[in-house]
Amino acid sequence: MKTLRDAKVGDTVTVVRLHGEGAVKRRIMDMGITKGVTIHVRKVAPLGDPIELNVRGYELSVRKADAEMIETA
Repeated sequence: MKTLRDAKVGDTVTVVRLHGEGAVKRRIMDMGITKGVTIHVRKVAPLGDPIELNVRGYELSVRKADAEMIETA
């Protein structure tokens, strides 16, 4: 299973599935990350956390723990 955490800077990936439960999954969905959406990885912080993404035309930063819950293709 490939997750968003595995994506490198410059990659464009598509969300296949969201893992997690309850409030955590809801928070990820509220940020615009849903099944089928395309995500472009813009930057990764020097220590690897957070990851800066471009989702639906806006910039978004997510923690590695949250990125691990997003399965991509």
